[in-house]
Formats: sequence, structure tokens, C-alpha cells
Amino acid sequence: MVTIPPQPWPTGLAEDVEPLVRRVLAPNPSPYTFTGTQTYVVGERQGPDCAVIDPGPDDPAHLEAVIAAIAGRQVLAIMCTHTHRDHSPAAAPLSQRTGAPVVGCAPLVLASDLPRADEAFDPTYAPDRVLADGEGMRGTGWTLIAVSTPGHTSNHLCFALEESRALFTGDHVMGWSTSVVIPPDGDMGDYMASLEKLMARDDRVYHSAHGPAIDKPRQLVRGMIAHRRQREAQILRLLAEAPRAVAGFIPEMYKGLDPRLVPAAEMSVTAHLIDLEKRGMARRAMADGDEVWHAA
Repeated sequence: MVTIPPQPWPTGLAEDVEPLVRRVLAPNPSPYTFTGTQTYVVGERQGPDCAVIDPGPDDPAHLEAVIAAIAGRQVLAIMCTHTHRDHSPAAAPLSQRTGAPVVGCAPLVLASDLPRADEAFDPTYAPDRVLADGEGMRGTGWTLIAVSTPGHTSNHLCFALEESRALFTGDHVMGWSTSVVIPPDGDMGDYMASLEKLMARDDRVYHSAHGPAIDKPRQLVRGMIAHRRQREAQILRLLAEAPRAVAGFIPEMYKGLDPRLVPAAEMSVTAHLIDLEKRGMARRAMADGDEVWHAA
């Protein structure tokens, strides 16, 4: 299990992570966000303009910290990787303060009665422009290109900084934990395909929304793909032993799991099972009012 580092964390401070990138940590630590959501300001430090990636939660102190990191530059774009509440709610107030358009992922309001384990979706998100795969924004000395990476959410984008070969990965690939894939919007098949898509790229470094920079990105992605395949193999082995409900997988697959993360683990197993069902390798049936999964 990943351990959150001891405080103090650099919450509210503008950290220089590379010549074109500053990082500001939001004050929203949790078992799902690590030390908090990281907002990135992209642009030349003494240049006339910049972009803001994942403005974060609508927290007044965080908004002021991001404004300070912008340092008087014109904000050409407020860019959101996806619309979980720890990523996009500050877009609207930041746009009001700076006059910048909100661009990036498509809006998404998920209507679901399923239990939620990750951050809920942001129903207020209203982009001025949605970026398709390969579209981007350009400023003085910087270019950000959208890379479509559905899976964690159906609307998830990464942003590639062409000048330094850095990729802002949002929650798709993180520096501290694997991403949670939660149906019905999260899709394990899409997530795996998006990981394979990143494997085909040649990015130098990943800057994720949570955790440290990833300086060996392809090595990490290769390990993430192997991890998911291992989980799939575990599920198939357990199904071969006996049919079971989703909760019955957790003690075998996640030994020593923090009880607060059990709902996330159950949703991850569900995502794998749905993917296996689509591929004709698992099926579900009702037994005494409960959904039970079987080997196909």
C-alpha cells in the first residue's frame, strides 16, 4: 500500500519543475488524491502568456496560489484533463479572474446510482472549446497538444508539451498509484488501449495530477499494463474456482488493503469483469437477489 509522505507538503507554493512549467499543489489531500491535486502553469517565466492545466478544486486559497504562479501573464487557456471535482471546478472562477477561455475535455455529467469511490464529477464544467485528439493551444514558446486517453473517464485527455516532450497525464498515469477505473463511465478496455497508446509515444517525462514527476514513463506504463493483466488473470482464476459476487474477490486480490479503499477496489474489479464480459470470458447472473459473476 502506498504511504502518503509526512507533512509539510508544498501546498500553495509555486514550484519550478522545468523551465516552462510551474506546479501548485491544492489543499485537498485524501486516500484518492495523495497529497492533493497539482495544477500546472505552462509558459516562459518572463514571457507574456501562459496556460493553466487542471485548475483544481474551487478553493479560494488555491485560486489565489494559482494567480500568484501566473505572475501577471496573460492566460491563453485553462485546460482540463477531465471533470472530476478535484480537477475542473476552479476553471470557472479562474476564467472570471483572468478572462481566459476554458478548453480541453468535453463536459460530462454522469447520472448513476452506483456507489462512487473516486471524486464525483463536476456538473458545472462548461468549456468554451473542446479539444479533439491532436488539437492544441499555442503561446509564446509553448505548444500543448491534446492526446485522447479515455478509460479513467470517457472524456479524459492528456496534454503534450512539444517543446520539452513532457506529457501532462492527469489521472490516467499518476506518480503515486494506479488510476481507478469506475463503471459506468470508466472503461477498462478503453483504459488499457490508452496505456498502449502512450507506450507508442516517446515522451521524456510525465507530470501527473497527483504525485511526483515520472522520469521513466514508458517503464512505468509497461508495468501498469502488466499489473492490470495480472489482476485480470487473478479474476479469471478465482472465477474458475467458483462463482462469486464482486465483494468476494477483494480479500484474495487486495490483502492488507486500507478499508477506506475497499469501494475503489470493488469498482476496479467490476471494471475488469465488465471488460471480460464484453470479450466473452465472464458472465453474470442473479442469485438470491445478488449479482454473481461466473466464468463464461
